[in-house]
Amino acid sequence: MLKDFSLEGKTALVTGGGRGIGRAIALVMAEAGADVAVAARSSEPVSAVAAEIEALGRRSSAQVLDVSDSADVDATVRRVIDTLGKIDILVNNAGQVAVGPISPLPEAPKEDPHWDWGHDERMSDDLFHRILETNLGGVLYCCRAVGEHMLRRRSGKVINVASTSAQLAYPFEAAYASSKAAVHMLTKVLALEWGPYSVNVNGISPGWFSTEMTQRVFENPNILDKAKAMLPLGRFTDVRDLGLLAVYLASPASDWMTGQVILLDGGEAGIHF
Repeated sequence: MLKDFSLEGKTALVTGGGRGIGRAIALVMAEAGADVAVAARSSEPVSAVAAEIEALGRRSSAQVLDVSDSADVDATVRRVIDTLGKIDILVNNAGQVAVGPISPLPEAPKEDPHWDWGHDERMSDDLFHRILETNLGGVLYCCRAVGEHMLRRRSGKVINVASTSAQLAYPFEAAYASSKAAVHMLTKVLALEWGPYSVNVNGISPGWFSTEMTQRVFENPNILDKAKAMLPLGRFTDVRDLGLLAVYLASPASDWMTGQVILLDGGEAGIHF
């Protein structure tokens, strides 16, 4: 491996690290040489991923964390630093999705099985706040807590996982898309604030990836056929590709990159912009 892409001697914290995109990023970072703390709401998945990381010869720490709880975030960051000594890399991946109309749709077609509520219901306040607090609040809380550590050390890499939904409008994603668009802009703002302290802040906007969170979509061949037809590459890929991009953004190879949100989407956004 080129030393510019090596994460030897680095320590990462990956939220939402128990499955899907977070698990892939955590494991590829461990392959690149990093010690990796993984955090998520459920203890069993993060413990399993931590064991996989340790099997690769790296240190790990499994943390149960609700990123929407700022006090829990602060306590978790302190535990990770106490356990692993430092945090060089923060990956804000934890997120939730909810799909459905914000107001009842008169004379709507039959129920869409991929919606989280019916066409004759409105989006609830609780659901809206849960999506916003997790997807945006969680990123802000984790950046704030880890940022204090990185700014004092004048070194660090922050990677925020957004979504193509931050830039490409899809119906029935009002809460989710708005939260991810806010993460996109938060990434740019923090890059300006933290650049003078040698802390790089970048983002990744994944396109179509099969994970536990998107399983119900990938089980529908009609949706998949339409999605694949929109991709210039004409195919899907594995979440490992996201881990490889995250390693680049966490490594010295990206030291002169900050404030960027990279689309990893098979070219989908290219046909719109």
